[in-house]
Amino acid sequence: MMKIAAIQMTSGPLLHDNINTATRLIDEAVAAGAKLVLLPEYWPVMGMHEQDKTRLAQSPDAALMTEFMAEQARSHGIYLIGGTIPCPSPEVDKVYNSSLVFDPQGHQVARYDKIHLFGFTKGAESYQESLSILAGTKPVSVEAKVGADTYKIGLSICYDLRFPELYRAFGACDLIVVPAAFTYTTGSVHWEVLLRARAIENQCYVLASGQVGRHPNGRHTWGHSMLIDPWGKIVSVLPDSEGVVAGELDTQLIQEVRRNLPALQHRMLA
Repeated sequence: MMKIAAIQMTSGPLLHDNINTATRLIDEAVAAGAKLVLLPEYWPVMGMHEQDKTRLAQSPDAALMTEFMAEQARSHGIYLIGGTIPCPSPEVDKVYNSSLVFDPQGHQVARYDKIHLFGFTKGAESYQESLSILAGTKPVSVEAKVGADTYKIGLSICYDLRFPELYRAFGACDLIVVPAAFTYTTGSVHWEVLLRARAIENQCYVLASGQVGRHPNGRHTWGHSMLIDPWGKIVSVLPDSEGVVAGELDTQLIQEVRRNLPALQHRMLA
C-alpha cells in the first residue's frame, strides 16, 4: 500500500503567499507518511483578473513555480503532482492550464494540459476559461514507482471530471487525480457524485484536491477534497478549510473489486 495525500488551499493573487501555504501543507502531508502529494488547481495564483495567469506565465516568477515543485519533491523524496500552473501557449493572450508531475529525484516526468475548459453562467456568476486558456489535446497518464511497486496514474483537471471518455482513454489505472477549483454552486451538487462515479466505473482510487472558500477575487470554491476507493467509498474528506486529506492506496483492494465485478472486462464499446 502507498500513502497518498491531497492539499486543500484558499489561494489568492500573491504567488509567494501561496507558496508558503503549499510548503506548510506539503510538510504536513509528508509528516503523515504520504509518498505522493497532490496540489489543487490554480495553487500558485487565483488572480484578480483572468489575464493575471498570462502575466504570471510570462514573468520571471514562472520558473519559480516549477523550481519550487521540483525542490519539494526532491527534498521530501515524494511524487508531487503540481495541481496546475499557467504555462505559455502559442497564443500570446492565453496560457495552458498545466499539471506537472515531479518524481522523488525532483525530475519532471509528465505534463498534462487541461483539455476541457469550464464555461458556466447563472445569474451574475459567469466563468469562461476559454477566454484566457488554450485547451490541451492529449490524455496523459504516468507511472509512479514506490519501493517495489509501480502505480499507474491518470491525470485530469477539474472540469474534465464531467467527461468520462477521458478516463476511459487511460486504460486501467490504479489512481486518478483531480486537482480542481470547483465553484460552490456546481460543487455543492455535482462534485461528490462525479468523483464517486469516476472511481466506480474505472474501479480505481480517485484523489481530488480542491480550492476552498472565499478568495480575494470574489470567487467561492467548494473544497471537499477527498480520497475515494475503487468501490466508490469515501475514505477521507476535508469539507471547508485549508488542510490535508490522506489515505492509503491498496492495490489488493483494486484487484479484489475487479475480480468480484469484472466490469472493465465486460465493456462492449471502445
